Amino acid sequence: QVQLVESGGGSVQAGNSLRLSCTVFGLTFGTHYVGWFRQAPGNEREEVSCINWRGGSTYYTNSVKGRFTISRDNAKNTLYLQLNSLKPEDTAMYYCVAAPWSWVKSCTSADNYWGQGTQVTVSS
Repeated sequence: QVQLVESGGGSVQAGNSLRLSCTVFGLTFGTHYVGWFRQAPGNEREEVSCINWRGGSTYYTNSVKGRFTISRDNAKNTLYLQLNSLKPEDTAMYYCVAAPWSWVKSCTSADNYWGQGTQVTVSS
């Protein structure tokens, strides 16, 4: 059974930083694309960032470029998202995802595995 367990969310003031972690169980982690989505109240879920198998290729949505950094440690089966210069509009539930099969080269599959989410709240 595949499980994705996120941690690291919290409440911070604008301009501060957080580091999200996601440990994946039951999957050959190093052979799957993984990434982060977020959903704010009243908004659709959006893809924030995605990283390929070895970390050599990354994607960021425009609103977080230059502020967020995605990384992975395949030896620890863990995905990270460093959130710097946080803004109130970054407030959302953040979800870790893993592509369902090793041949899927994106984080947007309808069959993704999902974590339970970790809340990030940024106050002005």
